[in-house]
Parts: sequence; C-alpha cells; structure tokens
Amino acid sequence: MLHFLPAPLRGLLAGLMLALNTLFWCWPLFILALVKLLVPIPEVHRILRFMMHASAEAWISINKFWMSLVGRTHWDVAGLSGFDKQHSYLVTSNHQSWVDILVLQYQLNRRIPFLKFFLKQELIWVPVIGLCWWALEFPFMKRFSKEYLAKHPEKRGQDLATTRKACERYKTNPVSVFNFLEGTRLSPAKHAQQQSPFKHLLKPKAGGIAFVLDAMGEQLHSLVNVTIHYPQGNPGFWDLLCGRIDQVVVRFDQLQIPKEFIGGNYDQDEAYRLQFQQWVNQLWLDKDAQLDELKKRYPAR
Repeated sequence: MLHFLPAPLRGLLAGLMLALNTLFWCWPLFILALVKLLVPIPEVHRILRFMMHASAEAWISINKFWMSLVGRTHWDVAGLSGFDKQHSYLVTSNHQSWVDILVLQYQLNRRIPFLKFFLKQELIWVPVIGLCWWALEFPFMKRFSKEYLAKHPEKRGQDLATTRKACERYKTNPVSVFNFLEGTRLSPAKHAQQQSPFKHLLKPKAGGIAFVLDAMGEQLHSLVNVTIHYPQGNPGFWDLLCGRIDQVVVRFDQLQIPKEFIGGNYDQDEAYRLQFQQWVNQLWLDKDAQLDELKKRYPAR
C-alpha cells in the first residue's frame, strides 16, 4: 500500500510503527513478568508464560503487517508443513544479517512455539527490547576468549550453566530454542579469518546446541534446520524498513535428533564430543551444498 512513497520515507514510517508496536506490547509483558516474580507458584508461572508468549506473538504479527505494508517481498518458502505448537523444537539457521531474525519470526510465528534466541550478555542493555528479552526468559550468554579463560579457569562452563538454567524454565511450556551455530554473522573478512572450509558458511560451533540437548533432550521433538538466501545480497535492517528486499528464499528441514546424542556429556566425554561435532559438521556440509544450489537457481540481481 505504501510502495508509491520514497524508500527513505517508508523506512521512517516502518521504524515508527516498529517503535510504537514495541512500546505498546512491552507494558503487558513487564506487568506479567512482575506478577511472575511476586507469585512463586509453578502452575501460575506456566499460565503467565503462555500469556507472555501470546503477547510476543501479537507483537510479531503486527511487525509482519508493516513489513507487508512497506515492501513487496516475494517469499519462496518450502518445508513449512508438519509443525505444531504442542511440541518443543531446537531450531538453527545460517546467519548473514540481522534481518534473519525477522525472517524466522515472519515464517514461524504461531506455527511452532515462540522462538527463544541465545543472546550476547551485552544485548540486555538495549533500551526496552533488552528488558523484553529478559522478561521472556531468553538465555543471555557471556562469551570469554581463550586467553581470558586461561587466566580465569573458574569461568569455564558458565555458558553451560546458563543454558541449563534457561532450559529448566522451558520444561513447563512448549518452546522453540534457537541458536545460530555460526555464532556471528557471515562476512568475507570473518570467512577469511576463520579459513572456513565451507564456501558459503562460517564454521559451526557445536557446543551451544549440545548443551541444549543435554538439558532438554527428551523434551525436544526434532531439529528444525533452516537455510536462508537473499538473491539481492545480504540486506541491512534499514533495507527491511525501507521495503527494499525483493525476494527471500527459505528452506525448512525437520530432522530427527539422533538418540545417541540425548543425555550425553559434551563437556567431559571426548568420544561423544567428537561424534557430535562430526554430526554438526555434516549438517553444515549439506547446508553449504544447498546454498550453492540456491545461489545458482536464484542468482544475484
């Protein structure tokens, strides 16, 4: 409807709608989170989480509305059948842009339980939305360099403890736990620095989802492996607001999680860790081949 407007004006209007949408839905979310803090009753917490997730899903639905209002994105999507909101899922995807998160929310909202992302600890300080992530019990991870861990070995395993603590809370309601296996967005510089063996991907980090399987293995129904391709090239968030994303190609693949990976100890069992890394590496080899095929089928414009 707003396609006749200049792109910068569409971007300003979309940014305003996003801000107003966030400010509107943050208040019921904060009130429900406060009640959850004050009423330490597990059954009440289960109901409050359901209400909080419903608020977050409504926020996403309105975001989908303004995305359709300012843009004419053609969605080429396959593999979305067979999901429901009664089961818990482990979800992963390649990572190229901040737009990836909006793409995943756009396609998966109300098809599976509300997506909860692993976030960097620093993101909790993002105005308003950081508190929303905290209220929704997103796991905040504090990453340490190898050099820091060498000097402070007591910090080892902190991410595992954070993951387990978050996953314990997820046992009362169905949930979709999301983790970008690459850990960061793809760029030519990062690809070269890593000397990545993959053509279109950074090296995957298996530890994050291994810890989720350790904490939630029996609860998880399957792994949802997502591949995203932007034929125009990787867009920025401003491109999304301006409605300048012409096409998004998304492929969903629902995979059974091998039983031998349920309940294993990634931190201490070297044989298990090696086997798990080989499984993840094969997932990434298949995804790299899929991206190669998609890039040939949908070449850059």
